Amino acid sequence: MTVQNSVAVRNARLDAFETTVGTSPILKIRTGAQPANCAAADAGTVLASLTLPSDWMANASSGTKAKSGTWQDSSADATGTAAHYRIYASDGVTCHEQGSVTATGGGGDLTVDNTSFAAGQNFTITGYSRAAGNA
Repeated sequence: MTVQNSVAVRNARLDAFETTVGTSPILKIRTGAQPANCAAADAGTVLASLTLPSDWMANASSGTKAKSGTWQDSSADATGTAAHYRIYASDGVTCHEQGSVTATGGGGDLTVDNTSFAAGQNFTITGYSRAAGNA
């Protein structure tokens, strides 16, 4: 038997994620393989660290939720190849999510305009969304 949820339940789960993480979370883009889970220690070099907009996700609709506003940084912190990201509470310590980073169109959990970062370079996050399963 397969469990199925209504769109309303799926949307509520997605909106609860944003509420739990809180306003103005910290996004860190890193080199190398992501850790086994969010409770594991950080891995790789921090290429960029940016505070996301206060209302960083659009309201969930049809079981999906996308980034809201512009996610960009005018100055990358270090040089390297972006491979994974972590989203932290506004304290910058409590990890709530991690995933892969690829260039736009590359199928990563988060996409950027260019995965080759140079210290001081401007970059933009071009895609990030979440979907609730069990439709």
